[in-house]
Amino acid sequence: MRGASSKRRAPLLARGRDKVRLRRRRRHPVLAALADADQATLRFLRTRGHPEPVETMMRALGMCGEYGAVWAAAGAIGASIDHKRRRQWLVGGAMGPAAVGVNYAVKVAVGRRRPLLEGHPALARAPSELSFPSAHATSSLAAATALGRVEPHARPALFTLAAAICVGRPYLGMHYPSDVLAGAALGFTLGRVVSGLGVPPTEDRLFDLAIDANERARANGAPVAAAEAA
Repeated sequence: MRGASSKRRAPLLARGRDKVRLRRRRRHPVLAALADADQATLRFLRTRGHPEPVETMMRALGMCGEYGAVWAAAGAIGASIDHKRRRQWLVGGAMGPAAVGVNYAVKVAVGRRRPLLEGHPALARAPSELSFPSAHATSSLAAATALGRVEPHARPALFTLAAAICVGRPYLGMHYPSDVLAGAALGFTLGRVVSGLGVPPTEDRLFDLAIDANERARANGAPVAAAEAA
């Protein structure tokens, strides 16, 4: 019975292998090269540079970036320190979690599954099996871009953290590098389109302009402002 069953399965397996080979032959050479590079980069990052405490640090970064939590926290800290721009900080930090929702809609539309490397399982868990684009990359770049517009001096630190989280996704075997690149591009776009960030309130700008004009008048020996003369 086993021999007969094996004989029946053999043609099916052969046809399946032929279909796979046919699909590979039909792939555009450029797309095939990109796919091979994607796979090779993933394997390199997943199998190289994993001594402690590097691997533990990458796991921790992945956990912090889950659902954009670290970015919401950064926005809350900024809001607690900088009361004048409290709303901008909170909106910028909220871009992290909000971007995850946009990311998931794209994930469902694309339907790409997470990578599987034989002998090298993923080093973290995820709420979904969908892979493209990376939610960590989307939320990180969205929030880093938005918060960087609120406080430009913080951009080096914000984008360094975002880059570390992004590299950690293929490093942990959770995403193809192309997932990360697409997620980063989506996140950067979201962080740029949100309005009202990095612009001081109108009253503050008018006050600053008045002070600058008064200081220039004093430096030039001109009469001071009418309010001051009164």
